[in-house]
Amino acid sequence: MIKTIIFDLGGVILTLDQPEAIRRFKELGVADAEKHLDAYTQKGIFGDLERGTITAEEFRQGLSQLTGREMTHEDCCYGWQGYAKEVPQRNIDLLRRLRAEGYRLVLLSNTNPYMMEWVSSDAFDGGHHPIGYYMDALYLSYEMKVMKPDEQFFLRVLEAERLLPEHALFIDDGARNVEAASRLGIRTFSPKNGEDWTTMIDQYLT
Repeated sequence: MIKTIIFDLGGVILTLDQPEAIRRFKELGVADAEKHLDAYTQKGIFGDLERGTITAEEFRQGLSQLTGREMTHEDCCYGWQGYAKEVPQRNIDLLRRLRAEGYRLVLLSNTNPYMMEWVSSDAFDGGHHPIGYYMDALYLSYEMKVMKPDEQFFLRVLEAERLLPEHALFIDDGARNVEAASRLGIRTFSPKNGEDWTTMIDQYLT
């Protein structure tokens, strides 16, 4: 029986727009932005930030060196938040419904402080609530110093939640991530980025 639903952020709760993120970082001066930015796992200082091996300030300094001009905190937010195309209202409505039905909802995301600055604000859902309003716990790569698809990320979440794998459903749009979770015995569901997955979730909860 599923007791806890573990959500990815980008590609599930919010629709990702990788081309826009690349466009913004190019605008900021990162000529080869597409080499650094992936839909799932970032490279170089971008990956270091999401892995938590450098701080937001160290990323800002590194980005300044990369572009040859001083980057501001706002520049970094502008670039990273290009990934966020929209948060469909249907997803918000579903999160409300699932919590009302008694499921524990947690977030497990490869992300960074610049993206979470927006996600953790009332602007996240259009001016009402941050992501934490809809979730019982947040497990973020840069805080936990580990990234999907590393199985240690999932194991640490299961331990923290005192959760048996068979009692968890993990929803992620990345094939490697769901494969890693499946190997641990976690039930998985992998919708496509931007797809209306809210009409399909019930079949995975029975």
